Amino acid sequence: MTIFEQRESNVRGYSRVYPVTFTTAKNARQTDDTGKEYIDFFAGAGVLNFGHNNEAMINAMIEYMKNDGVLHSLDMQTSAKAEFMQTFTDLILEPRNMPHRIQFMGPTGTNAVEAAMKIARRATGRTEILAFSQGFHGMTLGSLAATANEYFRNASGVPLNHVRHEAFGCEVPCNGCNQGCGLSSLDHLRARYLNTSSGMAKPAAILLETIQAEGGVNVASKEWMKGVASLAKELGAVLIIDDIQVGCGRTGNYFSFDDLGVMPDIVCMAKGVGGIGTPMAMNLVDPELDKHWSPGEHTGTFRGQNLSFVAGKVALDYFRNDDLMKEVKEKATLVDQYLQPLLHADKSLQLRGKGMIFGLDMGSGERSAAVVQECFKKGLIIAACGTGGKVLKIIPPLTIPKSDLISGLEILTESVRSVMEKAA
Repeated sequence: MTIFEQRESNVRGYSRVYPVTFTTAKNARQTDDTGKEYIDFFAGAGVLNFGHNNEAMINAMIEYMKNDGVLHSLDMQTSAKAEFMQTFTDLILEPRNMPHRIQFMGPTGTNAVEAAMKIARRATGRTEILAFSQGFHGMTLGSLAATANEYFRNASGVPLNHVRHEAFGCEVPCNGCNQGCGLSSLDHLRARYLNTSSGMAKPAAILLETIQAEGGVNVASKEWMKGVASLAKELGAVLIIDDIQVGCGRTGNYFSFDDLGVMPDIVCMAKGVGGIGTPMAMNLVDPELDKHWSPGEHTGTFRGQNLSFVAGKVALDYFRNDDLMKEVKEKATLVDQYLQPLLHADKSLQLRGKGMIFGLDMGSGERSAAVVQECFKKGLIIAACGTGGKVLKIIPPLTIPKSDLISGLEILTESVRSVMEKAA
């Protein structure tokens, strides 16, 4: 029996799916303590957009520590924070004419969502948040209330109030679908909110992901997203986009909403924003909303993660030109080309995605789990998501070498075919 089985909490999850001990990792590969290598199509659930142990980030972090750079600083001013914020402003915010303030809080995505919900309620004087079916926003009580997954919600032990859930986009998960998909539901929702006898109070905020990564890689259409933004404005609600898993270049643009014709009041960020895998979360907040904070009113011991500032600044170098984003789009085409024959061979399979996040819907959790295990045996790490875990989520590092991407896709397609043949 391993030390993990003897002493680690029963709540551990991923170690049960991948029951080996990893020792080293580089870009899109991990190695276990027997020397076996695995291609990584999981990338820390979207944390490692720029690969494991990115060399440029490691060098910058080592240099910073060798020079006795401040490691922990609460929310005090440090040179590392200043350089990150200035670079983020120059490369990301100013080109998009975004006046948003940068708020640092606790180091994970749920902390960002909690802070966003809190300031939205403060600014509007309202209580309820409108979220969506299949959405995932975190595990602390506020963000868990906005999360739709029953399994996660049932663990809370208390009522999860002050959030209502409506249908996300189309009634059936799809890949952006046609432009009109889901718009009728928004029209009905609007009518109910505007009906003073409906019993529905106007929301403080509308909170959503443009692509529901944990929910099954459900992709919102541009027209539906514009409809949601319009509804938020009409209702006087704060529009919050949770870009935690699909931001930082994952979709072929820095923000997942860059090509959707919407501008959020708040953008929640975490995971890839820290660059190398060290924790950091932040919100981009419209200045008019940010005025509602008083100094020290929302805090967090680790809101000054200086190693993440250092690595995150290096990560931003990838967005000084379009090279990586062009590469992402080329790799996305390659993924699609490899997976399309599976869909033609079995009409029960569905493929959804945008940029370098794809969801292969296997139709059942049993099939999906079998593929995950088959892939792992052959040296590919891939995870399942969606209701009942029926969707295989393909989310490798954006920097994955083409050769590793092809090798991983070959393992994946072989594994899917093998599982489907056994099930036939």
